Amino acid sequence: MEAVKEKNSNVSVSKSLKREVGLPEAITMVIGVVIGAGIFFKASTVFKNAGAPIPGVLAWVIGGLITMASALTAAEIAAAIPKTGGVFVYLKELYGERWAFLFGWVQALIYVPGVAAALAIVFVTQSTYFIPITGIYQKILAIFIMFFIMLLNIISTKIGSKVQFISTVGKLIPIFAIIVFGLVKGQAHSFSNTVSTGSAGAAGFGAAVLGTLWAYDGWIGVGNMAGELKNPKRDLPRAIILGLAITIAVYILINIAIVNIMPLQDVIGSSKPASDAAVILFGNVGAGIIAAGIMVSIFGALNGYLMTGVRIPFAMAQNRLFPFYKFFGKVNDRFETPLNMFLFEVIIASTYILSGSFDTLTNLSVFVMWIFFVMTVAGIFILRSKHRHLERPYVVPLYPIVPIIGIAGGLYIIISMLFTNTAHAVYGIIITLLGLPVYTYIKRK
Repeated sequence: MEAVKEKNSNVSVSKSLKREVGLPEAITMVIGVVIGAGIFFKASTVFKNAGAPIPGVLAWVIGGLITMASALTAAEIAAAIPKTGGVFVYLKELYGERWAFLFGWVQALIYVPGVAAALAIVFVTQSTYFIPITGIYQKILAIFIMFFIMLLNIISTKIGSKVQFISTVGKLIPIFAIIVFGLVKGQAHSFSNTVSTGSAGAAGFGAAVLGTLWAYDGWIGVGNMAGELKNPKRDLPRAIILGLAITIAVYILINIAIVNIMPLQDVIGSSKPASDAAVILFGNVGAGIIAAGIMVSIFGALNGYLMTGVRIPFAMAQNRLFPFYKFFGKVNDRFETPLNMFLFEVIIASTYILSGSFDTLTNLSVFVMWIFFVMTVAGIFILRSKHRHLERPYVVPLYPIVPIIGIAGGLYIIISMLFTNTAHAVYGIIITLLGLPVYTYIKRK
């Protein structure tokens, strides 16, 4: 990482994080963050909107193509600017410091701790299949899980990346079991089923594609750790593209398997279609297998999200764009990891768990996050026109068609949210703009 050095202070935050993350771990970060709990539950929503198996599967394919277009584009930016902080750094280099700060402001104080809190609660809720706990004890266990993951990542980024690798492999085992046995033992005539769901053809299919785009979200997070990759210029674009390609294949295959196992009406009416499909294939033991698989999946997503999410405010602090940046931008001398920033994010997430406000906060910031993601993909045009001096070891194919496809997909999400969830969109913008006076204060300081 190209660390920022203090010029007017006796305290340095210029110490770099260790480069100890290889390509296999980086790929599993992409897979592990994207494949959380949604893969086990999202099929019912997508097929309900699509109205038939083939359009439903096609929605997953189109959502994957749009996401891959964004990934192929972002990979060129990531390879040209391989610094810790991911989107924060890309926005800073391409659009200016103020835009980068606003993105980091929402990420650091709301989105990252909010999503971490939500994942921790979902993990504990799923664990009640094996351990009957309720009320405040669930919240205490959720906080404990977050601090446990934090401890692993503080001791060593390498340990955190190995945990990510193991949990990703672990989560894929039950998923592949459903895919293989579902394709072999399923009833292919299910693909001829059609149901009346009340969705107009084009509108319903559009809603189905929107649902898949949410499920594919999170892949860009590996860019947050570029400064810790052993060879970021080579491995970062590979990790993004290969990790997302595997994810897309898994999503498409498991949805084909589910509608091959269950009648479409049962898929649409189920709150947990993957679990129901496993019970049909493996009996009651299947429910336990999938419950364990979901826990492993969520644990891996939480580990990957905290590991990558913490790097954004850390990069802000090292760029002197965070309150008390000398403290939060410090790399721990013993472990050579961002201990102070980890503690900060996990403590905020813990307060969200105790207050129960994490879902609301996350919903408020999602709209804004997608604005910044679209800006990132569109930044390829700025990169090529104004930053021609930067080395680009990877270039997006079929330029500018591929970037335009990625931008169109992102704009579709933004416009859909603006019309369907107007209040959260407006409140999210307000929270973002509240960062402007904070930015002004920090710059004056």
